[in-house]
Amino acid sequence: MNINDAKSKAENLRKQIIYHNNKYYNEDSPEISDFEYDALIRELEKLENDFPELITPDSPTQIIGGEAGEKFSPVEHVVPMESLHDSFSPEEIREFDKRVRENVTYPKYVVEPKIDGLSVSAEYRNGIFVRGSTRGDGLVGEDITENLKTIKTLPMKLNRPVPFIEVRGEVYMSVENFEKLTAKQEENDLKPFKNPRNAAAGSLRQKDAKITKERELDIFVFNVQRIEGEELTSHKQSLDYLSELGFTTLPFYNKCESIDEVLEKIDEIGNMRSELAFQIDGAVIKVDDFSQRETLGSTSKFPKWAEAYKYPPEEKETELLDIEINVGRTGVLTPTAIFSPITLAGTTVSRATLHNEDFIKDKNIRIGDTVILRKAGEIIPEVVSVVKHKENSVPYEMPKVCPSCGSPVTYENGEAALRCTNTDCPAQLMRHIIHFVSRDAMDIDGVGEKVLRALVEKQLISSPLDLYRLTRKDILSLEKKKDTSAENIINAIERSKDNDLYRIVYALGIRHIGQKAAKLLANRFMTLENIAAADISEISSIEGFGEIMAESVVSYFSLDESKKLVSEIKELGINTENKSIASKSEENSLFSGKTFVITGTLPTYKRSEAAKIIESMGGKVSSSVSKKTNYVLAGEDPGSKLTKAISLGITVIDENEFNRMKNSAE
Repeated sequence: MNINDAKSKAENLRKQIIYHNNKYYNEDSPEISDFEYDALIRELEKLENDFPELITPDSPTQIIGGEAGEKFSPVEHVVPMESLHDSFSPEEIREFDKRVRENVTYPKYVVEPKIDGLSVSAEYRNGIFVRGSTRGDGLVGEDITENLKTIKTLPMKLNRPVPFIEVRGEVYMSVENFEKLTAKQEENDLKPFKNPRNAAAGSLRQKDAKITKERELDIFVFNVQRIEGEELTSHKQSLDYLSELGFTTLPFYNKCESIDEVLEKIDEIGNMRSELAFQIDGAVIKVDDFSQRETLGSTSKFPKWAEAYKYPPEEKETELLDIEINVGRTGVLTPTAIFSPITLAGTTVSRATLHNEDFIKDKNIRIGDTVILRKAGEIIPEVVSVVKHKENSVPYEMPKVCPSCGSPVTYENGEAALRCTNTDCPAQLMRHIIHFVSRDAMDIDGVGEKVLRALVEKQLISSPLDLYRLTRKDILSLEKKKDTSAENIINAIERSKDNDLYRIVYALGIRHIGQKAAKLLANRFMTLENIAAADISEISSIEGFGEIMAESVVSYFSLDESKKLVSEIKELGINTENKSIASKSEENSLFSGKTFVITGTLPTYKRSEAAKIIESMGGKVSSSVSKKTNYVLAGEDPGSKLTKAISLGITVIDENEFNRMKNSAE
């Protein structure tokens, strides 16, 4: 390969890696497996090794992939939170040992599992937890103190009042909790997290710490970043010390005298993957002696005293016995593969989603096929390919009618998903009611799936709004319901009538309209009646709305059933007005129609506080700068958003100017 071809190839690889870095680190929504991502990195590393002149300071091989987001305040790491260099074979581990021995004599190593989660820092003063942050780009992370407080396995008070200690750990979601979360998401036609790592990351970076608490995360602490009042000289000693302080440390770690012993421990950890209650994606090898670590130092991205060994994805063959069709809340028919049970990545699996008809056709999947299944660091198994077709097998065809109600099914707007056309479909009804009462929707406490199924079976409800017609006597007719619980359920239903407008909009289950879109609609139109009367051009003019979303809203409210539903909502006394934004009268509509972007650290306000003020005065807060932005409220370290605002000629204000504008309306 000549230099020009190599340069073109390297640029293409960098673009791909940067894109996937953003999906993985910042959006917690990867599109490729770890195995596929690692292959891209290794290909770029080889090119840069062959053509060193192609290495750039901002190459993904030289920097950590994440970055601090705008949702949380930035935290500068005094001790950088470095990444690890990956190895994929025993030979590469021996090469690592050789590099170490060229600089230090008689190194000892500690081998430990590589937890597949989100790396965080936790700081303690006098034994009390004071601050927590994400890794970010290794130098600057996000302040997630309140979210870390919800993790039961992270102590808020240490067993000893250490003057100061900063530790590093990995937040993860157990296999059991991940499977529960995935089942709940699939029931509500929500896109499930791909694996426990992304579920943990997405849960930990929630603005509402209550959501983080619900996800039941855990943490293993594996490193001392900084400490005052104690002298630590080795990694093994520090792990033992962390355990004494009350931290949940890695469940097993071994000190090894030689690289042969290291490789034995790597194999041992790999063999026990199937028995663990949490996901690991490899093993980590670290030089034990801290003085030797100091001698070895670091590159711009990796410590030279540590190496990660990545295990290959596990794949197995099995027979596809059947394809089962499930009907979701919005009527989507989802095909699920049923196959002979096999043990894969530590769990017995007999089912896997086939996504949609296009997926089945692309892989030419047929009932009776011998297929290859894989869990490439993921809990949900996937069909990789077909090994062979069963004799006389025929291509699979999706059903022409709904398996739940027998109504016709159809494709809409060129989507790959097949849908039931019957809005009264029993399968849709149950999932729709569960969605209606959920925390993000009407948040009706005490009315869980078990209660709802009992109410449906007794024919006490046949739509979500029937909940508001229930009596105390109806609840008491359910098995094991007592006076107190019946009273609590009726009170919870009654309280939900006072919810803000966006909740009922989201609870209606309009296709393509999530909670964020529901809030945008509520803020723009202020009443449910106004939303129902809006046309496509009015809705699509909202920043963050696309034409498909606008068409979905208009289509929903054009139905006779929906018009009747809006009337019923009013008759039942459910709030249909936007309460979170004060009425747009003269004195509080200063920012009406204005869009703000807040960036950097403000002197006195948190960004969330400034956003509430803007919204209370009729304005809107966006996360990105565009030509539609009216003002950028900038604090310290504003970053690229300020640069973009200046280039677009957008008015930039500081906190003093913001207060002057705010006070002028008071």
